[in-house]
Amino acid sequence: MSVKPTQNEALVSRILTFSCVDGPGNRLVVFLQGCNFDCITCHNPHTINHCTHCGDCVKSCPSDALSIASQQNGTQRVVWHADKCTHCDLCIDVCPDKSNPKIVRYSVDDMLALIRQHHFFLNGITISGGEATLQLPFIIALFKAVKSDSELAHLTCYIDSNGSLSRTGWERVSPYLDGAMIDLKAWQSDTHLWLVGRDKHRVIDTIDYLATQNKLHEVRLLHIPGKSDLDTEVDAVGDYLNTLPKEVKIRLNAFQHHGVIGEALTWEKCSESEMNRFHDLLFSKTNRPMQLPTIYT
Repeated sequence: MSVKPTQNEALVSRILTFSCVDGPGNRLVVFLQGCNFDCITCHNPHTINHCTHCGDCVKSCPSDALSIASQQNGTQRVVWHADKCTHCDLCIDVCPDKSNPKIVRYSVDDMLALIRQHHFFLNGITISGGEATLQLPFIIALFKAVKSDSELAHLTCYIDSNGSLSRTGWERVSPYLDGAMIDLKAWQSDTHLWLVGRDKHRVIDTIDYLATQNKLHEVRLLHIPGKSDLDTEVDAVGDYLNTLPKEVKIRLNAFQHHGVIGEALTWEKCSESEMNRFHDLLFSKTNRPMQLPTIYT
């Protein structure tokens, strides 16, 4: 089976049928598999790569929810048996490739049917990841279908993104997009490159473009004490945030160890007092409200 989805289907890692933290109101959130960043601090590293069907996870499954199946072309693939799965996530823990064998393909019609089941309780839908925009054709097809459906047209359509999509891509989805949440993980390009594997230029262009289109809902800043540079570059960061429309929300995220693997587990977590220090420092430059974390783990 090909990893690459078609225009009318997506590779889905997880679906939340109710969330109040992924955009305004009550939302159905779809997490797509695959990301073009490789963040050292990623708290969902199993969403980065696609399964290579190596089979390492099969023997680790305590409920026999994974098996190996032979294909007609002579290759083998890992098969997930959802009815046996207890979601202990041992398969994710042992995966050597930052992936997940529990990926499900959804067509646009499949997703519309799911949304229809819950739409009376929803204000909108949010497509997240991984990096959602790597499966842009599916997003466009889904959002277009939602907007043209009289029963679903009241739902707002949001994207949660790392900001790496080209301006041409944003222009394609913009007619069907109500808002986007974008991460700004570092200020200096060298720091951004070190943290995520790419520089920040496309991210800044994304934020600027969405702001001009009134489609920028939120900018999120990740504070990593002693590692990121948002506090040491606070003058430049503050000046930049002041160029954004006042209605754009600014959310401050505190680096924690939850879900993180590798060297970042040795880094200092961001405490509430440290986050308050960063908030006060940035507020002195912007004088605009910023949302603080409610939980520190």
